[in-house]
Amino acid sequence: MKIYLLISCIVLLFFSCTKENNNPPATGTTQAQVAMDISYGLDPKQKTDIYLPEGRTETNTKTVVVIHGGGWTGGDKSEMNFIVDSLKKRLPGYAFINVNYRLASNNTTNLFPTQENDVKAAIDFYLSRSSDYKVSKDVVVAGASAGAHLAMMYGYKDDADRHVKAVIDYFGPTDLVALWNIGPAQQLILFAVTGKLYDQDPVLYSESSPVNFITAQTPPTIAIQGGIDPLVPPAQAAVLLARLQEKNVINQLAYYPAGGHGDWSLSVYGDSFEKIQAFITANVR
Repeated sequence: MKIYLLISCIVLLFFSCTKENNNPPATGTTQAQVAMDISYGLDPKQKTDIYLPEGRTETNTKTVVVIHGGGWTGGDKSEMNFIVDSLKKRLPGYAFINVNYRLASNNTTNLFPTQENDVKAAIDFYLSRSSDYKVSKDVVVAGASAGAHLAMMYGYKDDADRHVKAVIDYFGPTDLVALWNIGPAQQLILFAVTGKLYDQDPVLYSESSPVNFITAQTPPTIAIQGGIDPLVPPAQAAVLLARLQEKNVINQLAYYPAGGHGDWSLSVYGDSFEKIQAFITANVR
């Protein structure tokens, strides 16, 4: 699952203009800083880009965690630079981290829950340095496609200390059991990251489905969904919103009837960014 050609081209444009700094963020300063490819683990894929705003404080500066898609087997954080850049302009007081994680391969290597564990490790690494970075421990988690699934898994399941204040879901898988039952394309993707058919390990599919971890304490969530998405259809967003509503969790749907799986126009993405800004402003304190 990827954000397709249009967004990839825009990403390359922004990325080519970015000056990389591979040094860890300097401590004890509140000047704006950018640090690229900071390791949070031993594997080469376990890296994150960190963007810290000027004038930040441990009391007021929250962080948006951004997670790329790619069907859990592909993709890279550079594909999310366009989204990071766009949201930074709309949320100037926020810090951002853009996370890579280990990718599943050959139905045998780095299978679930490797990606879930890596996202948790990346956020734990960052928050453990919150005093040094002069940011609070409050975060918003955002992702696209498989990255949205991982954002929801962290926000709903793995955030024991309730640091997550909102979740942004760009067309992410929410119920892997229902997704498996859609058809062969979804089954191939899920088999590639689980190494199991659903009938071989239904518990794994259930334990990897964000909707199964929604409670009354789940953070506010905005789901952004295309109406003709061939990989993660609107039914995945519908079951998510129904479960959130059942638990009286604040939720919102940004629905684009002609939208596929991320292959959207700039105007549609722009509208989604405006909705995200409004949602965060209204619901994150």
